[in-house]
Amino acid sequence: MFKGFFKKLKQKQLLDDNFNFLFDLPPSEEYVSLDTETTGLNPKKDEILSIGAVVIKENKILMRKTFNIFVKPSHKVSEQSIKIHHIRPIDLENAQDPKTAILELLEFIGSRPIVGYYIKFDIAMINKYTKKFIGIKIPNESIEVSSMYYKTRPKNSEYQFVDLKFDTIMKTLDIPVLGKHDALNDAIMTAMIFLKVKKLKLTNQTFYPR
Repeated sequence: MFKGFFKKLKQKQLLDDNFNFLFDLPPSEEYVSLDTETTGLNPKKDEILSIGAVVIKENKILMRKTFNIFVKPSHKVSEQSIKIHHIRPIDLENAQDPKTAILELLEFIGSRPIVGYYIKFDIAMINKYTKKFIGIKIPNESIEVSSMYYKTRPKNSEYQFVDLKFDTIMKTLDIPVLGKHDALNDAIMTAMIFLKVKKLKLTNQTFYPR
């Protein structure tokens, strides 16, 4: 009840009616796996440098439906930042301005739920832009793959430590590693985690590493 109320309230705050589709019912069994590369880890001051996303439909990753874009920062990217995200100035020469990039992303996502690894951060970064450009934070449901994975791990108690590092999850689930520090590759790997863990949940399995 309250969820629907706040959703309608948010829709009234939308500055551009062209984006009313964000509030539509999502297509059945469709998701978007998403990742961002950023200048840092503070949504208040850092910026998005690249966005990668791929559509998941009926337990398949649709490689013909991907989104991959570089975003032009407002100032020069520091050398220290480059060591983390590996995005060089030459990679940003033909980058899109933030408004174009974000509005294209919203068109790509539609009303689908957004899947990600520590997705709250990516959504916080995206919301920083959507608040400015269309007046609202994105209303899409978000799904955290590390939480899904955690629930499938064998534990002697609810307080037992579970390693939720991305590389550990990939290795445990026996998922091939694509090139790192690439937003689209990270989105595709996250989609693979989502589908594998979703299958485990549907069959009520607990995954034991080899």
